Formats: sequence, C-alpha cells, structure tokens
Amino acid sequence: MVDLNIRREQELNKALELLHFAFRAVIVKPDALLARHGLSRVHHRILYFVGRHPGLSVNELLGVLGVSKQSLNAPLRQLTRLAFIEAKPDETDRRIKRLTLTKTGARLEDRLSGDQRKRFARVFDKLGPGGEAVWREAMRLLAEK
Repeated sequence: MVDLNIRREQELNKALELLHFAFRAVIVKPDALLARHGLSRVHHRILYFVGRHPGLSVNELLGVLGVSKQSLNAPLRQLTRLAFIEAKPDETDRRIKRLTLTKTGARLEDRLSGDQRKRFARVFDKLGPGGEAVWREAMRLLAEK
C-alpha cells in the first residue's frame, strides 16, 4: 500500500506542474511582444494596473504591486520615456504623480493582456460559471499571505 503522504505529495506535485505549464502558456505571447519592445513582465504589470486604474499615484501603484520604490523606479521611468505612460502632478498636491496610459500605452497593454483575456474567456466558457467561481476562489486563496 502506498503511503497516503507520498500519494498526496504526488498529487500536489501534479498541481504544481499544471500551474507551471498553464502560466507558461498564458505568458508566452505577451513575453514575445514585450521582448520586441525591450520590456519585461514587470512592465506588463505596470501597464496593466495603470490601465485598470487611470490616475493611480506612484505610491498606490507600489502598494498594488507590492514592490519597493527602487524596483519600480527604472521600469516606470522607461515606460514614461517610451511614451507608454504619462505622469502628471496631482491637481491638489503637486508632489504626487498621477499615472495614465498614453494611447500608445493603451494599445500595447491591450495587445499584451488581450491574448490572456481571450485564453481565460475560452477556458471559462468551457468550465461554466461554477467552474470559473471555483478557479477564482482557488487563485484568491493561493494569493493570501
């Protein structure tokens, strides 16, 4: 008889493998597009969250991404220099920079995330609402600290 702990570990390893292969499939096209622009996944994350929350401050973006100022500084500066993101002073407190995507940045973000949205839509259509809800809950629980 196989030890239950060994069997459970094997099942968990299969789950980890599926996560690895699914993640690879979700990022392969965006990674290739990012590479053509000399960008990386951190740039995609910045574009994604600024696109979802126009007017986000730099400090708010730091909180959303859970990174330090030092790790955000260079990629954000690069996206601004490439005219994908615009940083404007806040109207009431000029020390605060508000971030928005430029038209070019919005087009790039749509191309990067669009393939991912299509992939999720196709899978969720197959799973149905109940399966999608379970997936969302599993991802939420995995993201807990």
